[in-house]
Amino acid sequence: MLDGVYRSTEGVPESHAVSAPTSVHLQALLLPLPLTAVVFLASALWPDARAQAAEANPFGIASGAEWSGDYPKFEPMLRDAGVGWVRYFDGWERIQPKRGEWNWKWADEFVAASKTNGLQVAGIFLYFAPWASSGGDSRTFPVKDIQYWRDYVGGAVTHYQKDVRYWEVWNEPQSFQKNGTPQHYADMVRAAYDTAKKIDPQVKLGLTTANFAVAYLDMVLKAGAKDHFDYLCVHPYENVEQLTRSGGEVAFLSMAGTLRRLLAAHRQRADLPLWITEIGWQAPIKPHPEKEAQQAQLLVKTYVLSLAQGFEKVFWFEARGPAYGKGTDHGLIRTDWTPRPALAAMKTMTTALGDAPRHAGWLDWNGSYAFLFENGKAPVLAAWSPVGKEVKVTFSGAVSVTEMPGKETKLPAGQEWTLTNLPVFLTGVPDDLVQESKANRAKPFPWGGDFTAAQEVSCRWGQESPVHGLEPTSEATVEKTGGASYARVNKGDGLSFRANPGFAPFGTTHLEIKVIARRAVSGKEAGLQLMYETLKTIHGYDRAGWWTIPEGEGWQEHTWRVTDANFAGTWAYNLALTEISGDLLLKEVTVKKTNPAAITPAPGRWDEFAARANR
Repeated sequence: MLDGVYRSTEGVPESHAVSAPTSVHLQALLLPLPLTAVVFLASALWPDARAQAAEANPFGIASGAEWSGDYPKFEPMLRDAGVGWVRYFDGWERIQPKRGEWNWKWADEFVAASKTNGLQVAGIFLYFAPWASSGGDSRTFPVKDIQYWRDYVGGAVTHYQKDVRYWEVWNEPQSFQKNGTPQHYADMVRAAYDTAKKIDPQVKLGLTTANFAVAYLDMVLKAGAKDHFDYLCVHPYENVEQLTRSGGEVAFLSMAGTLRRLLAAHRQRADLPLWITEIGWQAPIKPHPEKEAQQAQLLVKTYVLSLAQGFEKVFWFEARGPAYGKGTDHGLIRTDWTPRPALAAMKTMTTALGDAPRHAGWLDWNGSYAFLFENGKAPVLAAWSPVGKEVKVTFSGAVSVTEMPGKETKLPAGQEWTLTNLPVFLTGVPDDLVQESKANRAKPFPWGGDFTAAQEVSCRWGQESPVHGLEPTSEATVEKTGGASYARVNKGDGLSFRANPGFAPFGTTHLEIKVIARRAVSGKEAGLQLMYETLKTIHGYDRAGWWTIPEGEGWQEHTWRVTDANFAGTWAYNLALTEISGDLLLKEVTVKKTNPAAITPAPGRWDEFAARANR
């Protein structure tokens, strides 16, 4: 995202003289105090602590070119909703219109306003000044001289050393570029890192990608970016859409574990921070109660699921807009400046979880999702049921249930509450549930089942329960003939699937993919192409080969064998039947591991890396 020309803490801030506390003050400091009181007292005595407390806020908003100029109006609205970060920055093109000529005016005003509104700025080194690009524009790689890039990065880090501590290197580098390669991006990451660290060793630089493009990140790391970034950024928009489907949470919760395996494969820090610097879901520009309510619940689920698996920061795109000509946009604020329900949901969530929530555990209530957070106050549970299911729960003590947008219900001990797919926040949680949640914290998430030891996963439409570890992620028409069920896929359509995350995690390369199908109409040709996830292409997918379904009334079978698979969920699916040349009927799709000994995660621990990083 962040389209347009201007797509647009740790460290040692300015010192503040503080007199030594007297013995009376020291004794007061040694008294037992609640965590919130300690933070307030530390902030009053040492302003550094105030900055560190603000930095701990995980709730961010990413802005883009279309509406970024309206930050004076939308930033106070974000602040009031509990947002702590804004991701945006002026582009190189305007900051340095000519070599040696600097224009900080717009960026200075933006940084100052953000600071006034209590928002931390997540900066971005983004795009070329046309005079520095080999194509004379803001996108064409390579840069004419890497020193030009070093000068720009060094100028920005020096100018904002006291105010901007985090800088993402470029924005969606495989998308917003021309002629760029993973090698080009790796070279710029290394140059930016080395330059910035010489100026300020405490400044942090982020490696980034569009989507959840693990294959692209793998290529960039192999090209030389290893050990030259402090945090890793992803933009997994497609995974939000899957939360509207039953079981979408299972795949969403696997992202941090996949990134940990990627980092481990390249011998990077096991505890390197993971950030989602863009994610979102579009709602109609014109008020639409149903769709806007859906956007609000998806926002809450996105933040809760991300924090629960170990992401440190999450930035929803966007505050307001942008419009894509489809009558929808991502914003929490409508174009007429009225707030959407998503903004109220943000406020409800940040009020319930606090400005520095820490994931402390989880509960499985008959398939429902419940995540415990601690924030220095009373523990809070965020909970909801699967799509299309209601779950009744009771508590041994009185609890308070907060629904969106902030409606609170006092629930007496023993009184039943019906969980729906709409997230709620529970406070006053009985200690038995708190302890049970904490005991689960280091365990793998239970939802979706454990397929780490399975040799195959499948979707068989002729069975009563067709899904066995292989879930369709797009809609198929299920038909019955003579008591048998099958999926119908018409010419020009397609069908995508996602395997359970524990079945073929990062590092699983050798797979057999079998399809059993037949032509829907005798005498009319039908065939299909298999697309699968791989590490060998920048976008993360490749064709396995064409299959023309043989003529005949019976079911036909075809198997593809691949040796370079990488089931990460780049676009929220692992494989797809595409380029359908004629109507066909599907009976079964099966994926089988052919080199299980090469799989490194321990049995039953598909989220082991995420759990370890989140302890």
